[in-house]
Amino acid sequence: MKVRIKFSKEGPMKFVGHLDTMRYFQKALRRAGLPVAFSGGYSPHMIMSFAAPLGVGTTSLGEYFDLELTETVPTAVIEEKLNSTMAEGIRVLSARAVEDGKAGKAMALVAAADYFVEFREGKEPEVPWKDRIGEFTALPSVTVTKKTKRSEKEVDIRPYIYQLELKGDKVFMKLASASANYTKPELVMDTFQRWLGCEPKPFCYQIQRLEVYADTGNENRHDFVSLESLGEKVE
Repeated sequence: MKVRIKFSKEGPMKFVGHLDTMRYFQKALRRAGLPVAFSGGYSPHMIMSFAAPLGVGTTSLGEYFDLELTETVPTAVIEEKLNSTMAEGIRVLSARAVEDGKAGKAMALVAAADYFVEFREGKEPEVPWKDRIGEFTALPSVTVTKKTKRSEKEVDIRPYIYQLELKGDKVFMKLASASANYTKPELVMDTFQRWLGCEPKPFCYQIQRLEVYADTGNENRHDFVSLESLGEKVE
């Protein structure tokens, strides 16, 4: 049985890095007593994979990992057993059975993600900015310099900003998140501030990831669906 786990990561747990989060769930799965499948060979490991690493300091309401079990377990039981082992700041939101093949590989499916970004107190730009987000979004191109190990290159990230708008005091954005076009919310906000004529202040953002999506559309039209929706409950 392949299972997709959706979980939140908040509070002090936002400072736990990706690798330590993976180790945390490995231990939690053992404590929960679930029949986790292991790989073969001399160094067997749990068959599990995380959809998209979360930056240190970023909270989330929509993180995912896929897990393989040796037998069928009701998804409600999986949720209950895992939540009974969770530390403060992490909560399992759902468990869904997924089919073998592409629908069962969360990491390969990731295409986009939603975020809320807000400025920390005293870190906002020193010029009016809220009424200029629409103007920035209307730009035909947004060019940034991306550094690689060997060189620097100019990249237009505007095609990867699917949505950008103000919601209250927070900036909502839907950004490309596939490995080939992964776009960080910090990069978008830094670029916005520099377009305003301001230099971003250090550690000026609070970021929350809201959801991670697959794209079931085609090259002419996006059709984003949550990774959770590609699975189903098992009674």
